[in-house]
Amino acid sequence: MLEQYVKKILTSRVYDVAVETPLQTANQLSERLGNQILLKREDLQPVYSFKIRGAYNKLAQLTPEEQARGVVTASAGNHAQGLALAAKVLGVKATIVMPKTTPEIKVHGVRSRGGKVVLHGDSFPEALAHSLKLVEEKGYIYVHPYDDPHTIAGQGTVAMEILRQHPGQLDAIFVPVGGGGLIAGIAAYVKYLRPEIKIIGVEPDDSNCLQAAMAAGERVVLSQVGLFADGVAVAQIGAHGFDICKDYVDEVITVSSDEICAAIKDIYDDTRSITEPAGALGVAGIKKYVEREGCSGQVLVGIDSGANVNFDRLRHVAERAELGEKREAIIAVTIPERPGSFKAFCEAIGKRQITEFNYRYHTATEAHIFVGVQTHPESDPRAALVESLRSQGFPVQDLTDNELAKLHIRHMVGGHAARVSDEVVFRFEFPERPGALFNFLQKLGGRWNISMFHYRNHGAADGRVLAALQVPDEERHLIPAALDAIGYPHWDETDNPAYKLFLG
Repeated sequence: MLEQYVKKILTSRVYDVAVETPLQTANQLSERLGNQILLKREDLQPVYSFKIRGAYNKLAQLTPEEQARGVVTASAGNHAQGLALAAKVLGVKATIVMPKTTPEIKVHGVRSRGGKVVLHGDSFPEALAHSLKLVEEKGYIYVHPYDDPHTIAGQGTVAMEILRQHPGQLDAIFVPVGGGGLIAGIAAYVKYLRPEIKIIGVEPDDSNCLQAAMAAGERVVLSQVGLFADGVAVAQIGAHGFDICKDYVDEVITVSSDEICAAIKDIYDDTRSITEPAGALGVAGIKKYVEREGCSGQVLVGIDSGANVNFDRLRHVAERAELGEKREAIIAVTIPERPGSFKAFCEAIGKRQITEFNYRYHTATEAHIFVGVQTHPESDPRAALVESLRSQGFPVQDLTDNELAKLHIRHMVGGHAARVSDEVVFRFEFPERPGALFNFLQKLGGRWNISMFHYRNHGAADGRVLAALQVPDEERHLIPAALDAIGYPHWDETDNPAYKLFLG
């Protein structure tokens, strides 16, 4: 099988439109990690991602009769732009079905390259169903974003370039994984020619379809996927890709959203380029691998796979990057409600930099404060900060890994509500588009009183809401069915310590 893919890769017609991207040394990151870190700059493609390779190769392999019928695909982003440009160059009519929640930058990117955009549904499955309906109605050829041998071969040209650009020592290649087309193409080429090189997939910890499939020994469908790294938000690995990955991918590493944000900052510091969340997965995986293995002197390649990011999202990335780098701790501290307490707490913090400070009177005897403090993963880890404060008599809760605290509480600290009883608290995510918040409230309905509500636009494809409902004890059993009927991902935060300390 590998030999067949290698032949397809070597004969792929990608360079009519794609460019050979540089393999660039990340000097600052290399020095910090004690290994040579190389970035494969696929963000420099004409459509700012590697997807142009597979899309063009697939179209170039169609017969003249198939090209004349036109092509269609469903995509929320980079594949759509790659297919639009490929079709324009080859003179093929292309229709791209995109969810209504697709960021405007990607919709404009498709239209500006000659693709016809059809906005349909709130999610990718709805867009996919409509695109397949168009295949039946119009006779279009469907071009899959990742699950096609010609697409996989086109993506595999990335590996061909890497081995040509760096023929010497190369220990591992870290590849972002969504549907698996890119990692399958890279694994096929590298394992055939240089089997000693490790191929390591990197996925968000809430969208780990390849990791789950490899653990199960078969393709599985995730019940839900996280949307932060929208370029890899795929519930099931592709069948053609998994046939390769199950035998030739060495391992899959998962990373958090905070670690992805930190990697975006790392890439910016070394290249002055801004990577989309999915594009930074390779670097995030490298950092986690080096920390786990304690390795040094190795040559590690990270695929910087794309740069199609909404500018609005950067505020969220900047907010979370220091947490991902373990250079900031978010803590809740109880202090006595008396003169001099602030001063005593600041003395306990010492020379550490306070990055955020929220205070609200709680009772006549004590107050809770929400604090961000600069730390250092080696010289001053957050565990040392927490232990230092506790040893000085301050009750502390570490909220650094608490999503409720980071997404909502830090923007809400204002005190406890008086005369509110029977309160249950849930965190929601819903597709973001004009009118989405009103639509969410309509779905939430009027059965129970809303006693607290917080919504903040993060410039992403998903809106995030914290809501408290007043539900009598005898009606609590009705909540699961009511929330399932809404159909949006949700988490019960009623017992979350951050809520109890600052809002409950």
